[in-house]
Amino acid sequence: MRAFDLSPLLRSSVGFDHVNRLFELANRVDEATASYPPYNIEKHGEDAYRITMAVAGFSEAELDITVKENSLIVTGKAAEQTAEQGETVSYLHRGIARRAFERRFELADTVKVVGAELKDGLLHIALKREIPEAKKPRQIQINTAAQSGTLGGTVIEAQPKAA
Repeated sequence: MRAFDLSPLLRSSVGFDHVNRLFELANRVDEATASYPPYNIEKHGEDAYRITMAVAGFSEAELDITVKENSLIVTGKAAEQTAEQGETVSYLHRGIARRAFERRFELADTVKVVGAELKDGLLHIALKREIPEAKKPRQIQINTAAQSGTLGGTVIEAQPKAA
């Protein structure tokens, strides 16, 4: 495994410490937990995204979606299945995984979760990027010297002091 040292980059930047945290999270990935449940990240249009997770066998009550700071956390805890009419069930083959899971997604500051839907064994989480007015590009008007009177703007003349 390779380690990345971002300290030279962080010395000359402000507010990018979350990038270092993303690299640390990427290095701690466990292959067993990274593959379950499978998911897609889709882009719909300019500012809309959707995460689709395959959660076959889980009901709405067994799933939990939480947004904490810039992390989207999806957890699933399978409840014990009870057999119909008091029958005892033993599995000859169990191919549908119903193990507990926790999946984390790091979200940008401008991405918000707008909804979730469970349909046909797929959990769809809708995301939207909302850029605040202060971060949107804006046009700056350039004034000429004739418009402002002087290059520096207002001139204040000094009054001589009486001796």
